[in-house]
Amino acid sequence: MVEHRPWNDIIAYAILTFGVFIVAFPVYLAMIASTHDAVTVIGGNMPLLPGGHTLENYYRAIFVGGSHASREPVGHLLLNSFISATGIAVGKIFISILSAYAVVYFRFPFRKAAFWIIFVTLMLPVEVRIYPTYKVVSDLHMLDTYAGLILPLIASATGTLLFRQFFMTVPDELLEASRIDGAGPFRFFWDTLLPLSVTTIAALFVIQFIYGWNQYLWPLLITTQDSMQTIVTGIKKMLTTTDELAEWQLAMATAVLAMLPPVAVVVFMQRLFVRGLVETEK
Repeated sequence: MVEHRPWNDIIAYAILTFGVFIVAFPVYLAMIASTHDAVTVIGGNMPLLPGGHTLENYYRAIFVGGSHASREPVGHLLLNSFISATGIAVGKIFISILSAYAVVYFRFPFRKAAFWIIFVTLMLPVEVRIYPTYKVVSDLHMLDTYAGLILPLIASATGTLLFRQFFMTVPDELLEASRIDGAGPFRFFWDTLLPLSVTTIAALFVIQFIYGWNQYLWPLLITTQDSMQTIVTGIKKMLTTTDELAEWQLAMATAVLAMLPPVAVVVFMQRLFVRGLVETEK
């Protein structure tokens, strides 16, 4: 019998509340700073209540841009980040699901070796192979392009492992039934495996979208034009030290706007995301 101890609940909720406060307070400060003018934010005595410059700051951030460090409007940076993150997520899912399907359902020489080679690439992040990747992208004339932002990052050993583990839980009877019905490999994949993988695809899409959205080093390296930079690199350029003071109110407004798309993806796909992770573990 489990005893009901009110003090345990109180302590647990107190710790949880304290943790949420630590995580949420910087976000709250960013939101408050985005509603004040530059003098109030830089002065060091910024109040903890919203100011009266909300519409002005967000309008300037979205449609006008900063006055010196980064002149590109945030609306365009958000579009670049959205295209890049979506392309990376879709590309990773496409390659991962096909490679996992080949490893699980096809018999060919060195099949297990191929999977372990893919798995070992988890130890080789972008930072390790950054120079040869940049050289290839530069030789293919993909600098300052969406293809350059997306293609080098779409290979995913994590996604391959995730789909492989899920496919191994699919009963062999489904494959035998498809063969009896005369379905070929593509038909079995399209009509059977793909519908069963919807929740796994959703879970991987959320993870990889956030991964692509938060990319900093690679976009910073291959984008030389302000029109092709992403929202993360745009925030950094807004805070570049120059003879002029940084427009912190615009930087904070940009930071708040940069948080909205990932949060929206997580909120709208939360149920599928959780189901996909749970079903993959079975």
